[in-house]
Amino acid sequence: MSSDPFDDKAATWDTDPSHVERAKVVAQAIRREVPLSRSMRTLEYGAGTGLVSEELQNDVGPLTLADTSAGMREVIASKVTQGRLPEVKVADFDLGAAELPDGRFELIVTVLTLHHMPDLKRALQGLHSLLEPGGQLCVVDLDKEDGSFHGDGFGGHHGFDRGELSGQLRSAGFDDVRMIDCHYIERDDGRFPMFLAVATLS
Repeated sequence: MSSDPFDDKAATWDTDPSHVERAKVVAQAIRREVPLSRSMRTLEYGAGTGLVSEELQNDVGPLTLADTSAGMREVIASKVTQGRLPEVKVADFDLGAAELPDGRFELIVTVLTLHHMPDLKRALQGLHSLLEPGGQLCVVDLDKEDGSFHGDGFGGHHGFDRGELSGQLRSAGFDDVRMIDCHYIERDDGRFPMFLAVATLS
């Protein structure tokens, strides 16, 4: 078994209808809130199997999909081969690492990823450094919750307070921060609301 739990989930990720539906809803929300164009160089960070990018690929320009899970990257690569995500670049880098890619993007999308990153300040700085001036950042994540979502031993964040995250985005150099209700995750132990944060790099 892989040390990354997402490696073991990758092969069957797309068979869960809730994952597919979530990607569609997230993409619709981004389309409503951001003026997309076919010239936008776009990064999806924490892309998983690329479901959100599959939905957005006809609305944006060249796509780079990054994920730290080798299993998820393998699924993306198979979709590239199959023509489901044609001409997509697959990348492996960690926002918490010392070195980031040289490329810059006009749009960065990250869905349910930031809450896995203990050093939020460093992650936001990384996103800042990857975005072109005037570019748009779209963060979809969980509203602050009591820890039920991941349970004991989780080393990330139990969702985010919208006001606090807005302030952290501004401190990292982003402007025009907007928080929008986005979707929810329904489980046996409750419903977990999600937000879309849209910010512009000043």
